[in-house]
Amino acid sequence: MRKIRKVSGSRLILFMMVVLALLTLTLMGCGQNKDSVSQGGNQNPGAAQGDNQTGSDESGHNDDISAKPAQTEQKVTLYFSDDQAMRLVPEKRTVTKGDETLEEVILRELINGPKKDNLVQTIPEGTKLLSVSVVNGVAYVNFSKEFQTKHWGGSSGETMTLYSVVNSLAKLPGIEKVQFLLEGDKKESILNGNMDTTVPLVPDYSLGE
Repeated sequence: MRKIRKVSGSRLILFMMVVLALLTLTLMGCGQNKDSVSQGGNQNPGAAQGDNQTGSDESGHNDDISAKPAQTEQKVTLYFSDDQAMRLVPEKRTVTKGDETLEEVILRELINGPKKDNLVQTIPEGTKLLSVSVVNGVAYVNFSKEFQTKHWGGSSGETMTLYSVVNSLAKLPGIEKVQFLLEGDKKESILNGNMDTTVPLVPDYSLGE
């Protein structure tokens, strides 16, 4: 009986040691998990901030999609023909400029025509401005085919049309000449065959001033 009791006491002590070891391991594991969660929350602080950013690119810059080009008012001088197609008359006008270049604004105003009753439109109705660029003092003006096909003809009409464009653009700093293009191509004579338009034209203010 004494031997049996001794063995049972040893087993009880061993069982308690195992239970104590398991409890210790369990408590250590819980502590590690808490540390991992705490470290994980601070591992990438920018991630949460990135989730709240809208309209940002990969570089982190915010794009303001609501931004629009500022509109400014500028004074320009446009040249239109008198009602006899004999001379060009300057018309000073204040225009609103947004994201277009000032050259584009001037040409679109010429296409729209004069505001004074005694002046006549010089660019045929239906003409579209396809492009305009300035290189080394030369403005390359590219009109649609209507510039030619809807023109009313005559040498005087041709002169008024071409130089209304040239004189108006040459008023801008940096423009000395104008090269006319039709649908992207140079033409030997873009209108009625009276003027060579394979080369840029210089302004002629004697036609109106």
